[in-house]
This record gives sequence, C-alpha cells and structure tokens, in this order.
Amino acid sequence: MKFYFVYILKCKDESLYVGITSDLERRIMEHNAGKYPEAYTHSRRPVELVFYQDFTDPNQAITFEKRIKKWSRAKKQCLIDENFDKLQSLAECRNATHHKYKPDEE
Repeated sequence: MKFYFVYILKCKDESLYVGITSDLERRIMEHNAGKYPEAYTHSRRPVELVFYQDFTDPNQAITFEKRIKKWSRAKKQCLIDENFDKLQSLAECRNATHHKYKPDEE
C-alpha cells in the first residue's frame, strides 16, 4: 500500500512550510540539501519536520494540503501542538452575520 504524507516544516527563520510527498524521509533530505534552488525552503535551511499525517488516498492528501496551506500560522501551530480545542475555536466563523451571532428571530 502506498502512502502520501502532508507535512509541515519549521524553517530556520521560524516560518512554516506545508508540503506533500510519497517519500517523507527523502523529501526532508531534499529540503535540507537545497536540491531545488527556487523552493521556498532553499534560503531558509535547515528545516525541521514538526508535523505529518499519512494518507492512502492521494486525493485526500492533496485536499488536506491545500486546506492547511491557507490556514493562519496560529491554526497550523495548533495542529502541530495537537491543540484541537483551540484549533476548533480558531476555525469558527467570527463574521457578525454568522448565524451564531445573530439574535433569535421570532
């Protein structure tokens, strides 16, 4: 069975990088070796693996990677720290027009 990994790296400059691969160990070595000069992590080496999740379905992995790439740093850090309560709180809609903030209409 083939696995796909969505991962988060912490870069030397403290930024977080989200990626996807089918060979996690090889990919982290490539990041740290600077294999791709145009890559975000190239000038931010060394990098450290701080989170990964494995998937057997590549489409699920791609969807998850796309989702967390859009997240704020705070949400990514909650995922890394496994602080799922705070992650849920940060994920809640805070828009004043959201149904949660509207008074009950009778």
